[in-house]
Amino acid sequence: MPSHLPKSFSKPFLKVFHILEAILLVAITLATLFAMVNEFIHVFVEQQIQLTDILLMFIYLEVLAMVQQFVMNGKIPVRYPIYIAMMAIARYITLGMKEIDATLVVWLALAAFILAAATLLIRVGHHYWPYEAHESSKKYDE
Repeated sequence: MPSHLPKSFSKPFLKVFHILEAILLVAITLATLFAMVNEFIHVFVEQQIQLTDILLMFIYLEVLAMVQQFVMNGKIPVRYPIYIAMMAIARYITLGMKEIDATLVVWLALAAFILAAATLLIRVGHHYWPYEAHESSKKYDE
């Protein structure tokens, strides 16, 4: 659906929006890298690595992959946040395995399974019904 705003307003607004978007992407990248370095320092100081540390590093890696996808393509595939959610659930279960009630573990495992099934459905759906570029999204690429 085309915008009914005058071009004299929408062009500067989009320029400011793109600058703000770039600043936030840099901030997210720097924060993720800082957190990742912090985790490596923690592992180095403790001189032991646990499964929760590895899962946390995978979460950081997925965040960086999301930023990369957004910079390269201008959009984030919906499966990246799903991967992060699955890693977070796995880390949560692993971190509190002794303290978590067995029923909660089953519910969390079910949630991870649903997220995995959703990812599979999305991938199959994209294979059989790929997205087509819409005319309205093309006009902002200029």
